[in-house]
Amino acid sequence: MSTNPHKGASFYGDAVHYRSSEGLSTRPVASSDEIQLSIDPGIDFDDEITGLRGQVRRLRNVAEDIGTEVKYQRDFLEQVQMTMLKAQAGVKNNLRRLNKSIVRNGANHVVHVIVFALLCFFIVYLWSKVSRK
Repeated sequence: MSTNPHKGASFYGDAVHYRSSEGLSTRPVASSDEIQLSIDPGIDFDDEITGLRGQVRRLRNVAEDIGTEVKYQRDFLEQVQMTMLKAQAGVKNNLRRLNKSIVRNGANHVVHVIVFALLCFFIVYLWSKVSRK
């Protein structure tokens, strides 16, 4: 007799379990704590175990490949992060130099942009007057 952790209920309950494709069947017997197990002698368990070992080997190889890919992706992300930090530092330095240049030269660039815009507007105006005639 086996001990049952489920207090008074059999491990499989009152259901009959059949695994006929694998040659195993379990049936409850008179006592609710005992199970009758019959094994079909026509099944070669060595072949089944060998097949399972092959599947475990394939799963292990897949897990190793996943681990390798994770390491590669982590290294790649670290490189991207370092590149982003360097680019951020470069942008920050360029903005600092641009602000210093603006303070040093004043607002002359705004005057140049306004003069350029007025000149472009005047050229378009003249071109429209000439093309109408």
